[in-house]
Amino acid sequence: MKTGPAKHPFLTGGGQAAQLIADFDWSRTGVGPIGDWPQGMKAAISMVLLSDVPIVMLWGPLGVMIYNDAYSVFASARHPQLLGSNVREGWPEVADFNDNVMKVGLAGGTLSYKDQELTLYRTGQAEQVWMNLDYSPLLDEFGQPAGVIAIVVETTAKVRAEEAVRLRNARFQTFAEAMPNHVWASAPDGLLDWFNHNVEAYCGLSQEQLAGNGWTAIVHPDDLPHAAQQWERARTDGSSYEVEFRLRRVDGAYRWHIARAVPLRDDAGAVVHWIGTNTDIEDQKAAALMLANMNQTLEEQVAERTADRDRMWRLSTDVMLVADFNACIVSVNPAWTRLLGWSATELIGHSFIDYVHPDDRSATLAEVAGLAGGATTFRFENRYRRQDGSYCLLMWTAVPDDRLIHAVGRDMTADREAAEALKRTEAALYQSQKMESVGQLTGGVAHDFNNLLQVISGNLQLLSRTVGVDGSAARYVSNAVAATQRGARLSNQLLAFARRQPLDPKVVNIGRVIAGMGDMLRSTLGDAVEIETIVSGGLWNCFVDAAQVENALLNLALNARDAMEGSGHLTIEAGNASLDERYVRDYPGVAPGQYVMLAVTDTGTGIPPEILAKVFEPFFSTKPEGKGSGLGLSMVYGFVRQSGGHVKLYSEPGDGTTVKIYLPRAAGEVTPIAAEVDELDGGSETVLVAEDDDAVRATVVELLGHLGYTVLEARDAAAALAILEAGAKVDLLFTDVVMPGKVRSPELARKAQQLLPDIAVLFTSGYTQNAIVHGGRLDSGVELLGKPYTHDALAKRIRRVLADKARRAR
Repeated sequence: MKTGPAKHPFLTGGGQAAQLIADFDWSRTGVGPIGDWPQGMKAAISMVLLSDVPIVMLWGPLGVMIYNDAYSVFASARHPQLLGSNVREGWPEVADFNDNVMKVGLAGGTLSYKDQELTLYRTGQAEQVWMNLDYSPLLDEFGQPAGVIAIVVETTAKVRAEEAVRLRNARFQTFAEAMPNHVWASAPDGLLDWFNHNVEAYCGLSQEQLAGNGWTAIVHPDDLPHAAQQWERARTDGSSYEVEFRLRRVDGAYRWHIARAVPLRDDAGAVVHWIGTNTDIEDQKAAALMLANMNQTLEEQVAERTADRDRMWRLSTDVMLVADFNACIVSVNPAWTRLLGWSATELIGHSFIDYVHPDDRSATLAEVAGLAGGATTFRFENRYRRQDGSYCLLMWTAVPDDRLIHAVGRDMTADREAAEALKRTEAALYQSQKMESVGQLTGGVAHDFNNLLQVISGNLQLLSRTVGVDGSAARYVSNAVAATQRGARLSNQLLAFARRQPLDPKVVNIGRVIAGMGDMLRSTLGDAVEIETIVSGGLWNCFVDAAQVENALLNLALNARDAMEGSGHLTIEAGNASLDERYVRDYPGVAPGQYVMLAVTDTGTGIPPEILAKVFEPFFSTKPEGKGSGLGLSMVYGFVRQSGGHVKLYSEPGDGTTVKIYLPRAAGEVTPIAAEVDELDGGSETVLVAEDDDAVRATVVELLGHLGYTVLEARDAAAALAILEAGAKVDLLFTDVVMPGKVRSPELARKAQQLLPDIAVLFTSGYTQNAIVHGGRLDSGVELLGKPYTHDALAKRIRRVLADKARRAR
């Protein structure tokens, strides 16, 4: 007797999917037994199975799924359960999207999406994916749409790679455009492919005209052969490129520039691009020529170069000086006053070494000694003091004659600051990516940890009812309960750092939060810590979880107390602040705009620079072992970032520490905080518990039983739905957020409310993922009791949710 594809020739050559289709009981689905399928449907399935492209057929009004081997790879852990399922139920997280697909396709329309972003649960975890999707109607023998055929090509890797390249290019172009020099880029073959606006503005040519070898048109004909030869040499052997040439300005004049370029390499060491700059050195060239000509006789200088030298001396934007071989200044040009603020009378007769940064003096003296010893020229950099006490970076060119040194200094401060800004941004981006990776790991650990704590905590609370309140056994139980509470706090801190805690933000005035914490802070920190609060008038509101603000402020205050060794001055400040484009450029992920700033400043020992970069990392602590978890500042960091804010720490050893939190400004009035229900009694209502962890489920069922409730239990959402569909009268659904199976918890809640419009729903979880939390915030109207919870917390929340239900019924 034939079995499998052999019994159904249209399945021949269809691979593993064909075998699964042949063995499947299709009579349980909307398409009916395989033997009754029309010939047109079989022909379409045969085509799908023989294709190497991921294709799925959605047959009939329900969209029964029939697909090939390539699609099974895309479906991942949901295969083979998807086969024969209805598409809206098979992919519940995108049910609305697929509902539109079915409506359009069955109406005879087509749909096409390129790089469509969706969140799928292919392996039980939320996964952001991108796909190219094409949908077309499948026609029956009467020419009417009988289903939809979908071609699904995942493009996640391509999209992420393109986004990474886009971010890198955008960051490079931002800094390149901000630099005062010409900046350009080249492909490995030596053909230039990008220029900043300074190049275009200088020469009057467009990007297209300059691209490839077009740039050679603006190089002086006498300088081009050498420049091209050096470029080819650098490109061939992958070495740095440096050459001086004249470039034609838009008005036709040529000016000297020094061009430098370095190769960018991939992980294998191959050159993938070149980055180059052109720096105008016309004034330096002219000054160097003038200085060189000073070796001619005085009569020749007066006859040939007096006018040019005088103009250069007076009008040059570079500083010039003449000094003897003891470094004593003989004369200076007016640029000293314009650039550095010094007058000639303040400089002449003094050693120019006195104005050099102390750290650069020995190198500068060595260069002077070299000139005195017979060197013909030198070029070096040092930091030079301005009249106001600040420093600028000067690049010097100097030549000697038999009596004096003639030197020209160009201000390179802007170039160096731009390079340093680029390094800071790259370091900040690396730190942000590292914190994100650690956050994903800690979030997953916290989920499993919370389930374990819930079992331990629940059973200890049940055990406490049997041992009473006195004796050794009661003491042992009490100690164990306290330990689970510490574990719960640790888990919550992990979730806060991972930016996975379910925030419940409201419009809040931070000044009122600070005022409300005054007594608690004073009692917690002790009399030896003097607390000063400064709240600016007209303080803006912000949209934030007030309870988490209190936790963050308490953590910072406790850290400050420890840094001050129990005594000192603590200042808590709140004010309005604006972060501009220039500031946020160094902090990836922070948006420019208006913020409410909360600052905590102590008079403690301060933090050394080598430790400052690590303070927000989880489990990093400078306290002795057993004196802290190392999660306080990590929790603050995660909460602030999850709230769309920014946190910055300032510290100097011996000068104390300031932590500044920036929370986005919110419009509207402050949201009143609802009074918490304080009722610990149980009730007689019926509660349906849906929980996949057997130990957790057994514990919560017994806790609810002790409170007097009638309890029904289910090990997953599908089982809970079956109980409801059987007609059970349930007052409250108490369900875990993350459970295995085709039916997800949010879908269970929605269907429960369709069956029983008055039913109340309370979610619980140790890690919410994206099922009921989006953008870091609980979905509107959702009630969540986080794991691990105590007997009292469970009793209060159950009564509050049931009371809200009763009020809505009235």
